[in-house]
Amino acid sequence: MPDSRLAPAGVPLAALWRAREYLRPYYGWLLLMLAAALLATGAEIAIPLLTKAAIDGPIAAAARPGAAPGHGLLLPIGLAAIALGVAEGMLNMFRRWMQADAVVSMEQAMRDDLYAHLQRLEPGFHDSWQSGQLLSRATTDLSAIRRFAGFGVVFLITSVVNFAVIIALLIRLDPVLGLLTAAAFAPVIALCLRFERRYRVLSRRAQDQQDDLATHVEEAAAGIRALKAFGRRDLAAAAHQAQARRVCRTQVSKARLRGRFWASLDLVPNAAVAMILVLGALAVSHRQLTIGGLVAFIALVLQLVWPVEALGYILALGQEAATAAQRVYEILDRAPGITSPADGTGGGAGDGGGAAGGPAAGHGRPGGHLVPSRSRPGARLDIDHVGFRYPGAAAPVLRDVCLRIEPGETVALVGATGSGKTTLLHLIARLADATSGTIRLDGVDITSLPLPVLRAAVACAFEDPTLFSVSVRENVTLGAPAASDEAVARALEIAQAGFVADLPWGQHTRIGEQGLSLSGGQRQRLALARAILASPSVLLLDDPLSALDVHTEALVTAALGQLLTRATALVVAHRPSTVALADRVAVLDGGQVIATGSHRDLLQTCPQYQHLMTTAPPPGGSAPQAAVGAPAAGARP
Repeated sequence: MPDSRLAPAGVPLAALWRAREYLRPYYGWLLLMLAAALLATGAEIAIPLLTKAAIDGPIAAAARPGAAPGHGLLLPIGLAAIALGVAEGMLNMFRRWMQADAVVSMEQAMRDDLYAHLQRLEPGFHDSWQSGQLLSRATTDLSAIRRFAGFGVVFLITSVVNFAVIIALLIRLDPVLGLLTAAAFAPVIALCLRFERRYRVLSRRAQDQQDDLATHVEEAAAGIRALKAFGRRDLAAAAHQAQARRVCRTQVSKARLRGRFWASLDLVPNAAVAMILVLGALAVSHRQLTIGGLVAFIALVLQLVWPVEALGYILALGQEAATAAQRVYEILDRAPGITSPADGTGGGAGDGGGAAGGPAAGHGRPGGHLVPSRSRPGARLDIDHVGFRYPGAAAPVLRDVCLRIEPGETVALVGATGSGKTTLLHLIARLADATSGTIRLDGVDITSLPLPVLRAAVACAFEDPTLFSVSVRENVTLGAPAASDEAVARALEIAQAGFVADLPWGQHTRIGEQGLSLSGGQRQRLALARAILASPSVLLLDDPLSALDVHTEALVTAALGQLLTRATALVVAHRPSTVALADRVAVLDGGQVIATGSHRDLLQTCPQYQHLMTTAPPPGGSAPQAAVGAPAAGARP
């Protein structure tokens, strides 16, 4: 779990300032938008001045005894006020149009970059973060930044300009009243500073608590079967209510703080208007201010109400956006732990090896000799003194593992639960990096290969398959998007996934989130078909038949026996039927390879292997002893 404690005070604003880089392509639009907003503000300010001109001019002249009837300049002034109102409306419409395009595009660019960066980060990073934390940053946090960039920045600038211009006009209309009005608004600064300090803490707390709540809801939805099966619906509901109450209390605290702040801001302009009415009436009675001047003065002061009230909303919005930007950059600033080599080359020179005279030509890209071809049965895999320790773990998972797999050879990896079998597969696919030792494909260290080349050369099918809420075809072609219909059908046939034809729309049937609309065996067969279709140089299978019934397993085993002759394969096995696929068996115990050899030899020479095979239940639940002895039919000698 990442530390969600509040960072130093300057960090959120600095992160928000960094987010401006996403607005850089729209700086021209933003300047036009700001110009339109300032012109609209100017038109609004000019209307009270026209009112003053009308009252002190044509209206006052018409009210004098003996004045000739007529409107004089009243009609032109009225038309000018109407024109200013129309201009203000048009400018605001133009500003909103420009604003929406710029800030929505900014949000999209940030979301694209965040998603791409999450894809670059290693699986270990995702293991240490709750999914709700990441989801909240990609949705609500980016929306908070967009709202401030679109509304907050514009109105912050226009409100400051509006305030300064109006105060200057008030001082010009009446210096004493103008200065008193400016002084009346001075407490606003102190109120804003106090509000910002307290709201910053509550804003970060609320956003982190919402992340935890989102994670709880997501886990409850994903684990609904387990909750119902164990009768823990009420327990899950109670946990959700407790977390929701924490969010509610924090949100209420935020609302109370905003309410007190905005009430204080409302008090300031209202008190200023009351003071102006009294002092302005006295000034008019002493002929120090005209009636038109007093009306314009009051109208201008009333125009200060919105900027002052908006200041509270803008500060709240800005603080939420700053905290959101800080949280987003917590992800964007995380450097990927697993990367391609800096020079972008594959370190193409190896120590020879491979098949048929060594590595083939590079196929136009570094490391291209690892891409499988019909003339080569796979790449040579060398695991040389490899060790791995999880961050913070007391003991290593793997220690000094040495194993060599020749091109086209299939090796079964056997060991007790927790011996590091799956971890070793992760290291070969660079889902994690070894903490010691090296892993080489055809003599090339995998850390010197560009990741796209390595991903094309190595395909995986894990015991707990990951499927996506798209069609069957899209899931199967994940590693080979351009695969033909015939190739997809062949991969499904090898994986014994004939059930696909019975789905409502065949290969184009959407299988739902995580493929939960399918059985465990069906999901496993689709994942196996996906690995097969990728046609890799190295195929990593993590107990790929564990969820299959005895009849289906026999069919898949026979098909895989033919397929594995065309690739180098490392197969995690827990049952003799899976071991039958292999040319050799490697026994992993205590994080080390303690023995390698054939199934028959290890049964006679390795007590650990004998124990694992005699206690492993074969498919169908028959007696364990029945699994021991000669390999199953169709096995390699």
